[in-house]
Amino acid sequence: MARKPKLKVSTRLLRKKARRNSFGAQKHCRFESNPELAAAIDYKNVMFLRSFLTERGKILPARISGNSAFYQRELACEIKKARMMALLPFAVRH
Repeated sequence: MARKPKLKVSTRLLRKKARRNSFGAQKHCRFESNPELAAAIDYKNVMFLRSFLTERGKILPARISGNSAFYQRELACEIKKARMMALLPFAVRH
C-alpha cells in the first residue's frame, strides 16, 4: 500500500487562520448579567444613554457595544425617545 503524501500548509494560510481567530475576547451583554442596569434603560437617564452614542451622536452598533439584540432594540428606542424630547441631540455640528 502506498502512503498518501501529507499536505503542506503554507505559512500564509496559517497566518490567515490566526488572524481570523484572534479578534479578541467575545463580547458579553452587560444587561443580561445585571438586572439593575437593565432597569436603568430609560429615556430620562441621559448620561447613561450618552455612553451608547458616538461623539457624532450616532447609536453604537451591537457588534461594538456587545449588547444582545433585545437590549440593543431597547436602547435604540429609549435613545430615540430622548432625542424627541430634546434631551439628546440628533447630530452634533462642528
